[in-house]
Parts: sequence; C-alpha cells; structure tokens
Amino acid sequence: MTQSSMRLAGLALIVGAGLAATTAQAQDKGTVNLSYVEWSSTVASTNVMRAVLEQAGYEVKMSSLSAAAMWQSVATGDTDAFLAGWLPTTHEDYYAKLQDQLVDTGVNLDGTKLGLVVPAYSEVDSIADLNEHADDFDNKLTGIDPGAGIMRLTDKVIDAYDLDLNLQSGSGATMTAALKSAIDNHEDIAVTGWTPHWMFARWDLKYLDDPKNVYGGAEQIHTIVRQGLKEDMPEAYAILDAFEWTAEDMGEVMLMNQEEDSDPYENAKQWVEEHQDMVQEWLPES
Repeated sequence: MTQSSMRLAGLALIVGAGLAATTAQAQDKGTVNLSYVEWSSTVASTNVMRAVLEQAGYEVKMSSLSAAAMWQSVATGDTDAFLAGWLPTTHEDYYAKLQDQLVDTGVNLDGTKLGLVVPAYSEVDSIADLNEHADDFDNKLTGIDPGAGIMRLTDKVIDAYDLDLNLQSGSGATMTAALKSAIDNHEDIAVTGWTPHWMFARWDLKYLDDPKNVYGGAEQIHTIVRQGLKEDMPEAYAILDAFEWTAEDMGEVMLMNQEEDSDPYENAKQWVEEHQDMVQEWLPES
C-alpha cells in the first residue's frame, strides 16, 4: 500500500468512527412519543415536530388518539407531548381536569378561530338565523369526531340558540368530504370549522356570526408535555418549548398534505429542510 493510500485509509477510518459516534449519540438520546388527533392542523404540526426532533437526533413515535385520550396520555405519562392544546375555550374542560398532571409550555400558534362555517354563497350570515333556513341545511350541522372540543361547544350553541338542527358527528375527513359535495352541487351546508384549516384556501367560505359569543374569541394552540420531561430529556423539552410558527406556516404544510398520494411525514421533512432558518431557532445551541 502506498503512503497516499495509507493516509486515505486512515482518513476513512476516522470519518467512519466519527459517524458511528454521532449515530450512537443520536440513539442514546432516546425516543420521544408524540400523541395527536387526526385533524389536518395537528397532523401538520406533529409531523413537523417529528422531523425537527429527528434532525436533533431523537427517535420519534406518533400515536393517533381521540382528543380526550390525547390529553389523558400525557397526563399519565404514556406519551411525552402533544402540540394541539386549543385554549382557553375549546379544550378548557380537559385542561381544568388535568392541569395539575401535565405541563403547558406555552403557545405554538396564535390567532385561531372556530365556529360554524358555511359556503360564502349561503344567504345565512348568523347562527341566530339558522332556524329560518333549517330545511335548506337538511336540518343538520355536520361535525367531526365526538371527542373534539368544538363538538362540545356546538352542543352549547344548539342549546343557546334553541336550534332545530341536529349535530352529526364524524371525522375531519368526512366533514370536508360533505363540504366539497355540497359546494360542488351549490347546496347549503353548515360545518364545524376552525382556522387554520386548508379548506379556507380551497373554497370561498365564511363563519356565521355568533352574537352570543358561545364559541368565544380567538384562541391559541399550546404545546403540552408530561411532567418530568424537562428533567428526563432536557433538549427535547427545549425544542418543544421553543416551537412556534404562524397560521401561514401551518397552512403551507396542510396544503401539501392535500395533494394526491402525498405523505404528511415526507411533506414535513421537506418543509423543515426548506425552512432551516426557522428550525434553527427551535434547536438549542450546540
């Protein structure tokens, strides 16, 4: 072997050893368990956080749960965190019951809204006017999964306005499918909606006025973690604590996820790669 070849071989061994050490270090960081609900907003944020934590060297597992189970899983320590705490109104019952068993790291997205949403062409502008047009809406409101906070609030809306419309539960996917079908046929439909959501980018929609303010004002989305995470995984906790983006950022990812045959995880990795300036603000200084 020539002297040059020996130098190259030695360099290869050094590089290989460095990569092995880096891999071992990443593996030693452990696994972060994220829980989430199959809402388009939460799918987007959770996959982005998965990609960011993986970039930092963690393994990440994701568990799809109902809203109630999501809160409970972090309170019991079965999962480490979720990024979908809609406060102060939507999830107020869960928070009031479990706040002493978990940690609220603060806001990751500001300026959300929820309420009843109809196509912009609808003649109805207020929840108070729905009874006069109940037949146009087939005497129903189209909702999402029954454990969602917006469904609880919509039950209160029905009582507060004495509505003659029944709330039908389903999922985020069945709700948007029903919305698409109604718009394609230029029919009236009222759905439980929230911002940010990709449906506002796809269709011309409007919120119905809520003069009794049952749905409340603008909300914030909080990151909720289990007790002890800061001590067990201080770097992972710091990343979760620092995570903050805008409705426009989330909207980019949600729209990517609506493309045919798209993979939310692959879309999140692409978004993270293209927004490294923002991502670096979430990562602790090495």
